[in-house]
Amino acid sequence: MTQALELPLHMRRNGLAPVEELARARDDEGVVRVNTAFGVPAYLVCRHEDVRQVLADPARFSSALPPFPGSGGLDAEELARMRAGALIGFDPPEHTRLRRMLTPEFTARRMRRLEPRITEIVQMALDNLERAGKPADLVEHFALPVPSLVICELLGVPYADRAEFQERSVRMLDVSLPMEQQATARREDRAYMAGLVARAQADPGEDLLGMLVREHGDDLSTDELIGIAGLLLLAGHETTANMLGLGTLALLRHPDQPAAIRDDPARVEPAVEELLRWLSIVQALPPRTTTTDVEIAGHAIPAGSFVICAPPAANRDPAFIDDPGTLDLTRGAAGHVAFGHGIHHCLGAPLARMEMRIAFPALLKRFPGLALADEPAGFRIFSVVYGLNALPVTW
Repeated sequence: MTQALELPLHMRRNGLAPVEELARARDDEGVVRVNTAFGVPAYLVCRHEDVRQVLADPARFSSALPPFPGSGGLDAEELARMRAGALIGFDPPEHTRLRRMLTPEFTARRMRRLEPRITEIVQMALDNLERAGKPADLVEHFALPVPSLVICELLGVPYADRAEFQERSVRMLDVSLPMEQQATARREDRAYMAGLVARAQADPGEDLLGMLVREHGDDLSTDELIGIAGLLLLAGHETTANMLGLGTLALLRHPDQPAAIRDDPARVEPAVEELLRWLSIVQALPPRTTTTDVEIAGHAIPAGSFVICAPPAANRDPAFIDDPGTLDLTRGAAGHVAFGHGIHHCLGAPLARMEMRIAFPALLKRFPGLALADEPAGFRIFSVVYGLNALPVTW
């Protein structure tokens, strides 16, 4: 049961803000010992400068996770197949090899080619939201459909399967579920992605999966193709969907600010960066393992220790930015770690930014009187990616 699990410190929120206890851990200690949701103790790194240091140093902070208890019944061979192709779980040179094949598809220049289609998708979602009638759930009709359809078209995933993969994604990211249930969701996801990869191998299309088969089919194993596709599908819709939902809630709770990004295109980009920093929906970046004895913020950390970086604390570090608890859409401070940092900086960041730069102004222009119809129907507090179950709005 969810109630039986103690929520890890870095996942505790007070609405849209991290809890004061996390802020105190950052300001007083910088690094604290915590228990993770998967039952392994770790060192939680909270300060902005220290987080960037960890993320920029794969030699001392490895992304290759060793086996740990509570894998949900997955044996070593199955775990290896599950991890194949997942860039976030590898160090150079393996990480470099995999990422090099994908990077050209996610440049800002390539993403600009998608802008007309993303604009169409956003407008279709707004039409559906309006047809739903007020009050309507913004998550169901706007925040979730937009990135889901974008990533489906980019990857070559049938959009008709969205309910299935969205539900499975929720289970894979929910740390309150027993490990066995999380493992079952991962197995189901892998089986689904295996079917898509098999079809792409038989008849590669013009989508990203087809490109990988055509151009890198000799360099990537089937397991790696499955892993890459699964990671891109999961990350490609979960993160942006929750940013659109929580970002809209943040805007509606600061009614003096939305008009700026609705009426002035020059202010949209800084506003997106500020929302990314202020919300920090990725509650913790994938754990690192120390390869040697290290020291962070005056704390000695032995070799072989798990280290977790906390973006919600780092992005509100007063040493990084003045008045960090205030949402100020005009500043757009560079250097936040909402997308990570270093070699594992989010590959899809240009796509996510473009979706938000198009979606937020379009939403506010279509519904200038947009307002909360009721309080949000539950925060996803046990999810690796923080979000909302529903957001009832009117206009």
